[in-house]
Amino acid sequence: MKLYYAPGACSLAVHIAAREAGLSPELVKVDLATHRIEGGADYLGVNPRGYVPLLELDDGSRHTEVAALLQHVGDLDPHGGLLPPAGSRARFEVLQWLAFVSSELHKVFSPWLWHKETAESTRQACKDRITLRLGELDARLARSAHVAGEAFTVADAYAFAIVNWAPMLGLSLKAWPALTAWMQRVAARPAVQAALRAEGLAKG
Repeated sequence: MKLYYAPGACSLAVHIAAREAGLSPELVKVDLATHRIEGGADYLGVNPRGYVPLLELDDGSRHTEVAALLQHVGDLDPHGGLLPPAGSRARFEVLQWLAFVSSELHKVFSPWLWHKETAESTRQACKDRITLRLGELDARLARSAHVAGEAFTVADAYAFAIVNWAPMLGLSLKAWPALTAWMQRVAARPAVQAALRAEGLAKG
């Protein structure tokens, strides 16, 4: 299994989930600005969409989309709790939060706030929407240890990777104590620390 990633991108969610599941995917670093893979190969030849993550399975098939990849990785470790059994209420909760992170956070942060050419009015509208949704997440985490309940799941991996962008884009998390505390707890998990170190985002 290969994971094509860019340091700190949304691919971090899949990287974290894989490590939490006890998997050791081969990491292939992608420069998103040049669409080049380490060593110089053209990433567009691997993924014409040009973004990460991309997961290449042992049979050579290639797959994209964070929420889908997280579900696949979670199912590879059926007893680990990353993704509850199909048909269960707990799984329904996880899938709901995956969709929330994807539509209400990920796609509001990106691409709009990462591009300098984005109009200031659009940038402010995105920040207002993100502020509202981070407030919702904070309220949720004030009531439960993790995003989808008391256990760490793939929804936490996804939310952590995306919320981690906030400080990079000048959005402080100080207004949300429950969210801040959760970010610290997740960051301290051994699998998360290992993923951050592997991507050069934490000291080894």
